[in-house]
Amino acid sequence: MLQLTNEAPFAKGGNRLCFIHPLYSDRCIKVRRPDFTLEQLRKKKGFPKNLKPLSSFDDNLEEYNVIESLKKHAGDSIFQVISQYFGFEETDMGRGLVSSLVRDESGSISHTLKQVIWDEGYTQNCKDAVSTFSDYWIELSLPSRDLLLHNIVAQRGIDGTINRLYVIDGLGSPNIMPYWWLPKNAQRKKAMRRINNLHTRIESLISLRGSKNFPGYHGQLLHDGLPSTQNCKSEI
Repeated sequence: MLQLTNEAPFAKGGNRLCFIHPLYSDRCIKVRRPDFTLEQLRKKKGFPKNLKPLSSFDDNLEEYNVIESLKKHAGDSIFQVISQYFGFEETDMGRGLVSSLVRDESGSISHTLKQVIWDEGYTQNCKDAVSTFSDYWIELSLPSRDLLLHNIVAQRGIDGTINRLYVIDGLGSPNIMPYWWLPKNAQRKKAMRRINNLHTRIESLISLRGSKNFPGYHGQLLHDGLPSTQNCKSEI
């Protein structure tokens, strides 16, 4: 069993904490926040959603099922724009979902697109990276909720140039009808809408730059992952 209780998470979401895998520096493990149980999450939902089984509120299980579906229908090409997944492992904080940890060539954990734009503005390099990502996303036409800036990370080269963007959360279709039942042109149109919304969010964030406080707590790293990973085994 992996021991996480005494480790510091490098990121925190609404329902989960993200830790560096204790054995592999190139993997992360997502576990549920101990201060927010599945029972509490279900209780917050209105009727009839609050009648669903607890398993339907498990973000890790939902994310795993979505990735398995993506791999089945689109193959390994999905990993051009999303991080790799390795299944579940048991931890002292409950069952955790393991995925690749996106790091810059310097070794630091890659920052979110939200953090990059907030700190540096929408540079030409960032625009090029978003354009390349957008082309891939529309070509693959993957199902997703809205592409939020804090759910996309920007991987940098040793010179600081952004080489690639990866989605790390928010996958899966929110619709009742299975996404893959839709005609190809309908899937493409949905993907294009997600990309258009992404650009709108970028413009909105740019308009907030110069404000004193970072907008929300989502999207900021709690640490860069270097000190606690020096003795970790890596498969890179």
